[in-house]
Amino acid sequence: METRGAGSRKRKSAALVETTDKAPAPAAISQGDGGAGRLSSLPDAILGEIISLLATKEGARTRILASRWRHLWLSAPLNLDCCDLMAICRKSARVAVISRILSSHQGPGRRLHFDNLRLNIPARTVKACLRSTSLDNLEELHFTGVDRPLQPLVFRFSSTLRVANIGTCNLSKVACQGLHFPLLKQLGLADVYISECSLHTLIAGCPALECLLIRDSSGFRCLRVNSLTIRSISVLSKLMIISFDAHPVLFKELVIENAPCLLRLLLLDQENYLHVSVVVAPKLETLGFMSDGTWRQGEFSKKVFGSTIFQGLRVDKLITVVQSVKILALDMQNLCLDTVIELMKCFPFLEKLYIESDESTLGSLRRHKQRNLIGCFDMRLKTLALTNYLGMMLQVKFITFFVLNANLLESVTLGIEARNNNEEFLAKQRVKLKIDNKVSRDARFHFTTKTPVRSFNMVADVRDLDLTNPFANS
Repeated sequence: METRGAGSRKRKSAALVETTDKAPAPAAISQGDGGAGRLSSLPDAILGEIISLLATKEGARTRILASRWRHLWLSAPLNLDCCDLMAICRKSARVAVISRILSSHQGPGRRLHFDNLRLNIPARTVKACLRSTSLDNLEELHFTGVDRPLQPLVFRFSSTLRVANIGTCNLSKVACQGLHFPLLKQLGLADVYISECSLHTLIAGCPALECLLIRDSSGFRCLRVNSLTIRSISVLSKLMIISFDAHPVLFKELVIENAPCLLRLLLLDQENYLHVSVVVAPKLETLGFMSDGTWRQGEFSKKVFGSTIFQGLRVDKLITVVQSVKILALDMQNLCLDTVIELMKCFPFLEKLYIESDESTLGSLRRHKQRNLIGCFDMRLKTLALTNYLGMMLQVKFITFFVLNANLLESVTLGIEARNNNEEFLAKQRVKLKIDNKVSRDARFHFTTKTPVRSFNMVADVRDLDLTNPFANS
């Protein structure tokens, strides 16, 4: 005899592919028959595109709106997020529901999200799903394995994919030679094991690639980028990772050899041991996070931009400035105005500065650096954001320097603790920061309990790299 709870889950599962009179209409489409009637006047092709933008469950439920809608979901581009099923299906029912959707759907594939770390579906079922003709012409794939070689069937979509996120699998045993992704614009690899040769072959097979994300992956020591189309690169490497190999080859070096269209370079390096060299990237506008942390005692990571060399945040060698960078994000264990001033000399056209700072370790402030900066060039800074602002003296002096010297300043955002979100604290800070004496009349000051800087752990998906400003946490 079926329990009441199990029966409820069964009815919800059936609602994905069957019409039920009790299921409510999706809120995104309509709150009543009038809304459905107005939309129903649109051509089937447009309605299908609208349905494909909905979550899997909501898309299926559009069948109950009106007789005109009954066939639309089955012929619309399929947006199948298998993880959506976890909230409405028992584990034993997931395979049946996924199979039922794929067997009944007639339209082309638009998006498949298959996270087998959460779904825990047998390998034979995964293969059957990937073979389904309902996924033909798939454009977007998010596939997470279970620490085993990647299903070669994933690559049957290579000719049509535009977005691919591959995670938690072994690519070292997959033959990447000859693979070609002519339309792929966004590629994300997270927690994958892949050899250096295979990685370069894979990227070379993506002639239209614009965004590349590599997180927590191993099997290769160096990534060399030569791409005429790439616009955003994000890399995150960890000193210790779970690997398929007892002695894994760790990612330690990134070389941008030739990337004439590169706009954004996000170095989300927690242990700060990744060495970076930028040889040709004339349009690079956004850079971060640069850090003053060390991954070994006394040893800093090296960042090389042309002939300019940084050890951590220290300018080790400055021959020519980097004129293209306008947005910079820093991870400063020790908030230090001198360090920031030296960096601004290297990036003289800097307009937006985002700083993640540890309030427990503050640095120093020396006056002669300030005079040198003002005498060297006009400060172009327009936006400044700082986390963990407590109103401590060094923080106040740090911000006040820009209040009194940045002529083009438009916005200052300071992240504060919830306990300081009161008028007494804020009024005192406005006086301390000499806001009434600001040199820029257009400058606006904001105190927020939310972090004003979008930190490295918020960039989790390759689609995040398409943001114009990935550090602004609006």
